[in-house]
Amino acid sequence: MSERLDEAVPELEPLRVRDLIRVDGCETEALCGFIARVADAMRDSASGVVVNTFDAIEASELGKIEAELSKPTFAVGPLHKLTTARTAAEQYRHFVRLYGPDRACLAWLDAHPPRSVLYVSLGSVACIDHDMFDEMAWGLAASGVPFLWVNRPGSVRGCMPALPYGVDVSRGKIVPWAPQRDVLAHPAIGGFWTHCGWNSTLESVCEGVPMLARPCFADQTVNARYVTHQWGVGLELGEVFDRDRVAVAVRKLMVGEEGAAMRETARRLKIQANQCVAATLAIDNLT
Repeated sequence: MSERLDEAVPELEPLRVRDLIRVDGCETEALCGFIARVADAMRDSASGVVVNTFDAIEASELGKIEAELSKPTFAVGPLHKLTTARTAAEQYRHFVRLYGPDRACLAWLDAHPPRSVLYVSLGSVACIDHDMFDEMAWGLAASGVPFLWVNRPGSVRGCMPALPYGVDVSRGKIVPWAPQRDVLAHPAIGGFWTHCGWNSTLESVCEGVPMLARPCFADQTVNARYVTHQWGVGLELGEVFDRDRVAVAVRKLMVGEEGAAMRETARRLKIQANQCVAATLAIDNLT
């Protein structure tokens, strides 16, 4: 199977075999069987499918879901743009209890020029090994780009995440957790290094922030492929991961011409997301 990883999957463009949903420790046959059972249950009992997305980025995919399940499909997103300030505050308090977010990072961002800072976060669940963590640190330092890095407790397997000896992170700020929606909306943010969880991906798209994609598991590989090869708002960090490639990728996204083009594409998607929310047609159609 390894020699077929880069083959395209028929009828699922732009996905390759390596991009298909995977769960560590779960055999492919068992995972496919689970997905098939879920689809069968939906056909038998559901009246329709509600998806947290919007037509500008997934109209074709919504049509495929509708055809496959023979059920009406409703794109009701981006849902995080529809939540009230009170709901967002309640969600924020939940993560305060979990990780103790540092809202002072917003004041730190205030001191930086527009689109100059790379935001780095692998979400609330994903974990990496210590070698990858060290390469991230050295690569970020070598890039010369200011960065805000969420270094969450438990994000490095088997140990507390400690920076490698000698790495210079004076251009950056490291916090245990951050108010992500506020960070992505801040004018100083010019890019987002993300694991490509769907919430993070959608929040970045809606703020017009291009991405460095480094997926870990499950749907993140699918999301990353769409970010980089369908929507054109991100770069892949790739399977081969070392500090030199990290530094090059960060500079390409943040100060290169390719990154500037992606930022313009992301800006247009942000406008379309805002138009979708303003029109409220998706929720009206569902109602």
